[in-house]
Amino acid sequence: MSGVIGQEGQEGQTVRVLKFGVIGCGLMGKEFASAAARWCHLDGNLAVEPSIVAVCDANSAATAWFERHVPSVKRAYTDYKELLADPEVEAIYCAVPHNLHAQIYVDIIAAGKHLLGEKPFGIDMQANEQISKAIAAHPEVLVRCSSEFPFFPGVQQLITMVEKEAFGQIIEVEAGFWHSSDLDPTKPINWKRRIATNGEYGCMGDLGMHVLHLPLRFGWKPASVRALLSKIVPERPDGKGGMAPCETWDNAILACEAEAGGQRFPMVLSTKRIAPGHANTWFIRIAGTKLSAEFTTKNPKQVAVLPYEPGKPQSWHVTDAPYKSSYGTITGGIFEFGFSDSILQMWAAFCDEVDALSRGAAMKQPFRCATPEEAAGSHKLFTAALASAARGETVNMNWEA
Repeated sequence: MSGVIGQEGQEGQTVRVLKFGVIGCGLMGKEFASAAARWCHLDGNLAVEPSIVAVCDANSAATAWFERHVPSVKRAYTDYKELLADPEVEAIYCAVPHNLHAQIYVDIIAAGKHLLGEKPFGIDMQANEQISKAIAAHPEVLVRCSSEFPFFPGVQQLITMVEKEAFGQIIEVEAGFWHSSDLDPTKPINWKRRIATNGEYGCMGDLGMHVLHLPLRFGWKPASVRALLSKIVPERPDGKGGMAPCETWDNAILACEAEAGGQRFPMVLSTKRIAPGHANTWFIRIAGTKLSAEFTTKNPKQVAVLPYEPGKPQSWHVTDAPYKSSYGTITGGIFEFGFSDSILQMWAAFCDEVDALSRGAAMKQPFRCATPEEAAGSHKLFTAALASAARGETVNMNWEA
């Protein structure tokens, strides 16, 4: 089915309506619904738009929100297999606990539905390998991993700098994703604090793909890792008047030696659920012999750069990053870009790639969502990090295995 949209010179353009099902109707499912509702915020150059026609959650109250607020939703299910059998659904957004990834993702792919799934693509490496095998068996299905932060305009500037090899020799890299809501010891326990549902990776599995998206995209693969993993709050209220043990890691610092282009350099990657003062901070810093640069969502309008010439002064320059996103929008460059905007850009990239795949054409812009190969790379690193922490030593990585 296709529709017609007329927007800023795009009158009469035929637009493919990509019909979605949502499995897991929690926080991020609602963010997708909001992004789909804001599709008119894009400037009309895309030949595809999403429409959520079916939803599924074991909790009927969660699907009820979609039925109330998303007019395109026609059917609500409690069994995801019924949603997969729905012939109208072409693509799926799936946001469920990590222990459910392997079974549900494999079933989605086998059903021939395109998939944008939440990280980490499996509770552990074995589960991730099951998903990878399903992807290999169904090359006609596009599968991508959710990771929105690289779509901030300031980050896109850094990506261009890396592509142009503007940094010279890389001196060091630091990237992280920190928040602090778990600093409160009275916060009730949830599935992310249990190994059975979150996995032994803990905060690495929950947050790490966001941190690794760009380093792996740039080809900066850790040759070794020394992991420092922390359990800070030992127990939390269980919601029944008692206390339950927190089984998973709260914070992780991974000191890596990265390898790329015949050179090696230090790369520190960190994922923290308990980082005082940080509501939701994603950042990347790259130091090089010709240029250094950094971006943080603490200051989402700003990019800091330090160009260097031998013998010349060293001075950081901080400039505002205009609202200039991967996919054009109706918003003027003088305004601020935020989290909901990055979500919309990520979804534009996914829908654009699905449409491009069906037409045998190129995407409107080249930056893709995180790939299954990058998700598999995160599993290799997290598995090595667990071994490093258990043995108290540096673990060498084999990316060819």
